[in-house]
Amino acid sequence: MQYQISGIHINIGDALQNYVKDELNEAIDKYAERPTDAQIIFSKSGHEFVCDAIIHLSTGLTAQAKASKAEIYAAFNACAEKVEKQLRRYKRKLKGHQKDQNQSVEFIDPTSYTDATKDGLQDSTSSSGPLIVAETDKVFPVLSVIEAAEEIEKSKQPFLLFKSDKKQGVNILFRREDGNLGWIEPS
Repeated sequence: MQYQISGIHINIGDALQNYVKDELNEAIDKYAERPTDAQIIFSKSGHEFVCDAIIHLSTGLTAQAKASKAEIYAAFNACAEKVEKQLRRYKRKLKGHQKDQNQSVEFIDPTSYTDATKDGLQDSTSSSGPLIVAETDKVFPVLSVIEAAEEIEKSKQPFLLFKSDKKQGVNILFRREDGNLGWIEPS
């Protein structure tokens, strides 16, 4: 994870930088997976220190918080508590969301693929049409894009096929190489 700890008209020492990194690592490891970067900016407003924190996760969540206190460490601690609360709520939402859903997502076992023609006989010499690699009678779940993203995050599968609750057709949500999610929707 990349940290950018800076101060506006304030000199940020090594002790404060190490404290910020340690505290944020603890909160992020506890509540979030695959953080990408964090930006912490300290400034002074009157007699108070102000701490702004922005944390980006690979899932697309951006946790932002701002706090001001008379001491710089207290300002960071208050800001870190707000960020931690956002991450905790996000994790709780991911974990507890499926309890309310009636329809569970069923993943197809990749070993159940068949190699057959229309008659059910295997004939590799005479092929008038495309070869059917797999057939299934699975019904695609009807989900919103957010629900599908939560499903793919929980399941650790590389992709998810689903029907959107707003559009006709099958949508594909897939995990990209950079850790983010890609979405293909019918036009």
